[in-house]
Amino acid sequence: MKRKRIFIALVVILFISASVAVAFSYDELVVKKTFELKEYTTVSGKKIAPVRIGYETYGKLSPKKDNVILVCHHFSGTSHAAGKYAASEKLPGYWDTVIGPGKPFDTDKYFIISTDTLCNINTKDPMVTTTGPASINPATGKPYGMSFPVITIRDMVRIQYELIKSLGINKLKCVTGASMGGIQTLEWATSYPDVVEKAIPVIGTPKAYAWTVAWVKMWADAVMLDPKWNNGDYYGKEEPVDGVAYSLKAITLIARSPWWAESAFNRKPADPKKDPAAAMNNKYLIEDYLDKAGAGRAKSADGNSIIYLCKANALHDIGFGYGSYEDALKRIKAKVLTLPSKTDILIYPYNSAEFAEALNKAGGDASLFEIPTFEGHIGGISDIQKAGSTIKAFLEK
Repeated sequence: MKRKRIFIALVVILFISASVAVAFSYDELVVKKTFELKEYTTVSGKKIAPVRIGYETYGKLSPKKDNVILVCHHFSGTSHAAGKYAASEKLPGYWDTVIGPGKPFDTDKYFIISTDTLCNINTKDPMVTTTGPASINPATGKPYGMSFPVITIRDMVRIQYELIKSLGINKLKCVTGASMGGIQTLEWATSYPDVVEKAIPVIGTPKAYAWTVAWVKMWADAVMLDPKWNNGDYYGKEEPVDGVAYSLKAITLIARSPWWAESAFNRKPADPKKDPAAAMNNKYLIEDYLDKAGAGRAKSADGNSIIYLCKANALHDIGFGYGSYEDALKRIKAKVLTLPSKTDILIYPYNSAEFAEALNKAGGDASLFEIPTFEGHIGGISDIQKAGSTIKAFLEK
């Protein structure tokens, strides 16, 4: 009898282990595709021609094309939300823990589209397709630089809408995304209320609060204060790498939390043999981490694109053009599940709570689940699986 119980326990352990292994890998190789518009007119009335964004898909489109979920990416992210482009790729897409067979965004049920945005900052990543200040202006044969038109979150969403129309898709089962992706999600629900059935904004808000505006200003300033930025005219010359690295370092820190910092680094020195008190160049471990994180991410990033995305986020307000914020809330027909991070110090959880309350007061249908994470803002990406059962139940109801 004892042996039988041990055998059953081993079977259960093996089953759980196999389930966990499957849960952390979208098992089909991902193909990157490109969508192009010959011409696009921005919200501000400026024309860009042509416009290209990259996208990738997971799962299969149903015959009725009624099983589509759109994923919008965060500020420094790309369309690579799940899976791998090649078996040799070290890490899968950033939301691989929740996208795939049997996962909350179940690719056995849903056809998932994830897109790059306008002015994606990762212009040196060969897998990113975007139109922005680093793109060639056909009228001059040179990069746009700071002559590129100001864009908004709504511009990103309008181009995504053109993409889904080109695929013959008229309805979205759900729109979701983290941070700037959550911001796009709420813009989708407002701009296209008859298209979006459900919306899951993760660590996102319906408008940029003053605190967020101040932070994105600092990120942009870090680039512009680098002498090599040269008013945005640096293509083909020495680039403002130091400014870009500092900007990304600041983004990395505010996207985390004090709890994360203490847990991961405490007051440890970067080198046990080099006491920070002994010399000015001797660093604490967290200083060394931030320096390396900023420098590493700067290798694929474009300074002007950071500035443009900062401006787009600062301008964000779903009420723009609809009379008022309250009028915009009344446009939303989608059922909304908002997912703030418990320890977010960039977009505070109460911002999401205020939105959910305001939407319900305006006659909408909003619910909230706070992600239990000590990772800060980035917990909406790194710990998204902690909201997995809530996401799954919301999609299925």
